[in-house]
Amino acid sequence: MVKDITLRVLPSEANDESAIKQMIAQSVGQPKESVTGFHILKHSIDARSKTIWVNLGLKAFIGEPFHPREHILFEYKQVATSKHKVIIVGAGPAGLFAALHLIEQGIQPIILERGKDVRARRRDLAALNKEGEVDPESNYCFGEGGAGTYSDGKLYTRSTKRGNIHRITEILYHFGAPESVLYEAHPHIGTNKLPQIITAMRKQIEDCGGQFLFGKKVTDLIINKNEISAVKTADGDVINGDAVILATGHSARDIFEMLHRNNILIEAKPFAMGVRIEHPQQLIDNCQYRIGNSATSIDVANKGLPPASYSLVHQVNNRGVFSFCMCPGGIIAPAATNPGELVVNGWSPSKRNNPFANSGMVVQVELEDVIKSQQAKGAVPKGDDGPKLDPLSLMHFQSMVEKAAFAAGGGKFVAPAQRMVDFVNNRTSTSLPECSYLPGISSADIRTVLPSFVHHALQEGFKAFGKKMRGYFTNEAVVVATESRTSSPVRIPRDADTLQHPQIHNLYPCGEGAGYAGGIVSAAMDGERVVDVLVKKLI
Repeated sequence: MVKDITLRVLPSEANDESAIKQMIAQSVGQPKESVTGFHILKHSIDARSKTIWVNLGLKAFIGEPFHPREHILFEYKQVATSKHKVIIVGAGPAGLFAALHLIEQGIQPIILERGKDVRARRRDLAALNKEGEVDPESNYCFGEGGAGTYSDGKLYTRSTKRGNIHRITEILYHFGAPESVLYEAHPHIGTNKLPQIITAMRKQIEDCGGQFLFGKKVTDLIINKNEISAVKTADGDVINGDAVILATGHSARDIFEMLHRNNILIEAKPFAMGVRIEHPQQLIDNCQYRIGNSATSIDVANKGLPPASYSLVHQVNNRGVFSFCMCPGGIIAPAATNPGELVVNGWSPSKRNNPFANSGMVVQVELEDVIKSQQAKGAVPKGDDGPKLDPLSLMHFQSMVEKAAFAAGGGKFVAPAQRMVDFVNNRTSTSLPECSYLPGISSADIRTVLPSFVHHALQEGFKAFGKKMRGYFTNEAVVVATESRTSSPVRIPRDADTLQHPQIHNLYPCGEGAGYAGGIVSAAMDGERVVDVLVKKLI
């Protein structure tokens, strides 16, 4: 028989095939020899009690031959001579998954990427980390694979109603991701492995006759009678297509400005900003696995445990403070896209074996916050219905904070920083701990960087988190400013049914940059969703 079985095992047993077979046999009342094999369907860790458990969902084969795991079979067609062509602006997860899905439907994708391929991007990232020089077209946000390629490939999403998550992880597995992405509760690929997966996707697209063009920055849209027919690039090329999928990511400010300049409807969208906080990974392990304080250590590897992560949220005066993109065993990276603006992000390699744990710790920024800020400066024009907010106002607000962070760090993308307790007590740190951020950190009063409502909410949040996680609130941790690219500060509207822009036919805003996704999986699902609707109209 083939039977679905749930087991609760010790971490030391979770990778012991013989022990698991024995437990399967006991659960069904059969001899161990009758268990011919099993597949892991679900894998999660429960550290809520003194004993740490691993929860396993298994498909067990008992008394019959073991069969390999069944995978989705993808049929990628030859599309070089397709009568239909769709332009995709941006080669992030939304754009890549849209391209692959178009090929499944027999339609040729033409991907225009402003940046470079994953290999060439590495040189530009090295220059940013070591020399403090940013290439506005090739950095942690722009280039093949998008921002996710060098932000470690976290695949956990709560967007379960937006599409088929299993299909997305199966595609990633098909192109080289580890099988664990199919069953881990919080799957993760790693920055060291993602580039090979992205390269394999591009090869598949090109082998099928899709076009993949680098260094093609879109600067304008060719629109006739409210219908888009082509795009224009910075080098003067005009590229024609039956439709355009706009999947440019959350940092393509020039696209937002171009749309606004052409009177194409866009909207200001709330986002979150704050800081990156970094602890020694050992300390987070001790907190999460309930060992005590940092004076007591736990060897997670010998206990069969992964480096610990956390997810924290707290309300301060009805305003959310929450962790974002937590990176166990990770590194803080400079994610700026322009000179003179400082943005930090985090990533982890597949083994998550660096000595630090970092996480974004951010506060929701609402439209009202920017209105109040601008009203204080007398800068908000008023209409008949009250203050009128420019759709780019939140983007400009975001940029203002990033410029303040750059100035506070002293240049070269050195980041302003404070020890955690010092940050809460408004005390400039006299020294700073070792930090993974390669351009370096400089002691500063982060009140000069963050808006006061963000700074205050973080202070209260940190104190609350210290009560939730014993040992978390400590001066061993360092606060690094500023984490501000959590999501797009602009939404490009689209019709709920056709997914087209309400003004421009055949223009499909898509993914995180358009305000419809928040991470690799949700962006990928949105890319496929747009294709599903587009194809019905096109064919």
